[in-house]
Amino acid sequence: MLRTRICLAAMLLAASLHAASAQTAAAPATTTPAATTEAKPGKIKLTMQKLKDMKAKWSANKPKLKACRADVKSKGLIGDDRWFYIEECMSKT
Repeated sequence: MLRTRICLAAMLLAASLHAASAQTAAAPATTTPAATTEAKPGKIKLTMQKLKDMKAKWSANKPKLKACRADVKSKGLIGDDRWFYIEECMSKT
């Protein structure tokens, strides 16, 4: 019984020390307002915007885009490889 109480007290003490150290570590991070005021768009959002821009540019030359898509399908490319190949194909003269 005594052993259980001692272990319980030690766990509570360890938890309170951990919480105190977590609070002191977080305090200096809030003193830098320059880092929090600059909102940077996420990487995914930038990628989606770039993809939309590329699609808009490619739609101006639909016959060439159709040929590039046929090449992609014949090669069996998927995912990012597909988009990189179409970008390269559309930039060729």
